[in-house]
Amino acid sequence: MNQLDVFGFRAMWSPYLFCILLGITALYLYFYRRMSSKPNRITGKEMVCFLSAMLFLYAAEGSPVDLLGHIMFSAHMVQMAVLYLVVPPLLIAGIPAWLWEKIIFRPAVKPFFSFFTTPLIALVLFNGIFSLYHVPLIFDTVKTDPFYHTVITWFIFVLAFLMWWPLVHKVERLRQLSGLMKLGYIMADGMLLTPACALIMFSGAPLYATYTDPSAWAEAMRLCVPADMMGQVPLTGPEILNTLPLLEDQQLGAVMMKIIQEIVYGTFLAIIFFQWVKKEREKDGQEEPPPYIQQTIS
Repeated sequence: MNQLDVFGFRAMWSPYLFCILLGITALYLYFYRRMSSKPNRITGKEMVCFLSAMLFLYAAEGSPVDLLGHIMFSAHMVQMAVLYLVVPPLLIAGIPAWLWEKIIFRPAVKPFFSFFTTPLIALVLFNGIFSLYHVPLIFDTVKTDPFYHTVITWFIFVLAFLMWWPLVHKVERLRQLSGLMKLGYIMADGMLLTPACALIMFSGAPLYATYTDPSAWAEAMRLCVPADMMGQVPLTGPEILNTLPLLEDQQLGAVMMKIIQEIVYGTFLAIIFFQWVKKEREKDGQEEPPPYIQQTIS
């Protein structure tokens, strides 16, 4: 961490993002307290999920992990895993269903939202765009341009949100996937993300110029290091801070993505499975036994 100090406080801790997320969190807690005694309230479980989403969002985009993600590919993949696999489901679960209804049932929103949260479309779009993003030519272009980097990062975040929606949402007026369909959905999602990770993992050479070429790396660093600090930092290449060989760092990134994916998906598989079993037992308990007809013999 001491080596990262040379990039300055703003590059390491993103104080502007911290203030924005702190303001959003304070507003959320204000409404949580104000509506605690009303029928349409925010539950304690929803509050914990929302606060966790804000914490993980800052960890991915505002903490030194963001800076380290421009130096080490493995840190970049951890950042992506947290941003796209951890934050969206927590955010969906952290906002109450009645508030989601006010947002998504607006005439201008509902048709688009219904289309893009169709399970098959949501799965293909997220995994397809995420895989395309890691094509070397596209990746290096995005990582060296502030506009493209911001747009693509948050575009994939929106797609991740839409991908998680069918699994997590509790809006009763919308179609709910059955327990079995949710299990299949998660397994399909894991399979669709595997090819991109496998190509990175089993590549015989480093793929990305932003982690191998000093000039491309210096351009990428401008995305997270303030302009007034760039002239004060001796930027000779990522190897000054990354002690891992480039190929091993790249392979580690793919492995970390798969590990975090398996942990997150495994957790949801367990939750969905036990919820499904519980519902099936409740259905069985609600079925009345056939009436006993007593015959009297006169």
